[in-house]
Formats: sequence, structure tokens, C-alpha cells
Amino acid sequence: MVNGLLQLLLFQAAGELVSKFLVSFIPGPVLGLVLLLIFLGWRGAVPQQIDAVGSAILQHLGLLFVPASAGILMFFPVLKDHAFAVMGALLLSVIATIAVTAIVLKMFSTLDSGDEHAP
Repeated sequence: MVNGLLQLLLFQAAGELVSKFLVSFIPGPVLGLVLLLIFLGWRGAVPQQIDAVGSAILQHLGLLFVPASAGILMFFPVLKDHAFAVMGALLLSVIATIAVTAIVLKMFSTLDSGDEHAP
């Protein structure tokens, strides 16, 4: 379990280094996840140690929402004053996310349809 956690932390540290020295506009943890995804794709399978740590983290994922909920309650008067702006931003971001997902899916489906070995 410690070995898997160390591996995940090393990917995050590598992402932080890449963010600091090469791609400063992308957060380090995001780059660490991309590096982990590349490693897992290259390896073809998830190592047992990383799988154990990931499963343990996922079991307690709900705890990560506690600070966000506390922040919402703490700033509720401000959110109430700006309710229309917040709802508009949420609506636009959901629409943009759905549109980008559809575009990427369509792009990948056209790439896949050209494969002569596809079933």
C-alpha cells in the first residue's frame, strides 16, 4: 500500500516539476495525472499497488466534499446575492462540457470508423 502511494506521489511530483519548468499554465496535479495515464497506457494494466491505493481513496471520496460544503454554507449570503450569476456560469459550463464531449466523441468515432480491422 505504501509503495502504491509513493508511486502516485511521484507522478504528482513529476507533474509539479513539469508545470514549474515547462508548462506553467497547467496545474501540476493535472500534469501528474496525465503522466500517470500515459504510464498506465504504456504498461497496459494498472499495477496492483496503485489499484489498492486508488480503491482505498475512492472508498473515502465523500470526505473530499466536506470542505466544499462548509465553504458553501460559510459564503451562503454572498452566493444568495449573486445567485443568477452563479447559476448562469454553471449552466454555461455544463453546456460547454457537453458540447466539447460530443465534439471529441465524434472526432474519435470518425477516426475509429476508418479502421479496416474494426469489428
